[in-house]
Amino acid sequence: MPLPLPRGKSISVKLNSRPASYSMQAMELATDHYNISYCISGDRRVITPLYSYTYHAGNVSVGQPYMYHRTVPESDEPYINYQIKFTPDFIRPFIENVGQNVFDEIYSHSVWEFTDNTSQRLKAMFSDMLEEYGKQQSYTEFILQGMLYRLLLTVYENKLNKTAEAHTSELTAPIIDTLYYIESNFASNITLEEAAGNIHFSVSHFSRVFHAQLGVSFSDYVSSVRLKHAKDLLINSDKSITEIALESGYTNGDYFSAQFKKKTGITPSAFRKNYHM
Repeated sequence: MPLPLPRGKSISVKLNSRPASYSMQAMELATDHYNISYCISGDRRVITPLYSYTYHAGNVSVGQPYMYHRTVPESDEPYINYQIKFTPDFIRPFIENVGQNVFDEIYSHSVWEFTDNTSQRLKAMFSDMLEEYGKQQSYTEFILQGMLYRLLLTVYENKLNKTAEAHTSELTAPIIDTLYYIESNFASNITLEEAAGNIHFSVSHFSRVFHAQLGVSFSDYVSSVRLKHAKDLLINSDKSITEIALESGYTNGDYFSAQFKKKTGITPSAFRKNYHM
């Protein structure tokens, strides 16, 4: 999930390992960072409101801030990837010295392919950055900045032809409107009837269309959005569990804690503590 960067951090580097069946239940929005990832294993399909694309082992995928997306599996292979997030300020010296055009070219397309040799070089660079990130020295971000710049230039200098990308609408306009309606009203007692009425659909027709295009029910999608926003508050605020529960659309702190543990396997307090360790 596109969680925000930890407070006080300009870059994060992670190794994610998920089962092949892993699927984002809701459209997610990266609000504070760019993303660049290397796929070690797995085949994934990414759905955005306006287009979709796939990526595979050995590919590098990139993402800009404020891009809604959802990933779903394309095969039975476990999904393992390196993931780097960084703020716009962190990349500014690169743009000033190398050129805005170079950075824009790298992020002009969602997925890049490479020769086998280059792909292995990139994998090693991601691995080295993860090792450096784990040291958490006072100068770690300074070192990672240079490593990131080298990584980006390697992508720019060695990328092959663009992978096929379908720029046909995956989601109809009424459903896109509904996603934004949910994002704007998740903290209230939003109902299926209200969402359907907002786009002038009958409840039964809306339920069928929503599930067909998103792959989940309306209620499950709203629950995922609430959970996402609750995680954001746990990471980036000092608010109490009860305050976070109410701001995220839950009726009370106890119900929120029970639902959070059911979905994630840990309590909200443990999640907050683990994220900032």
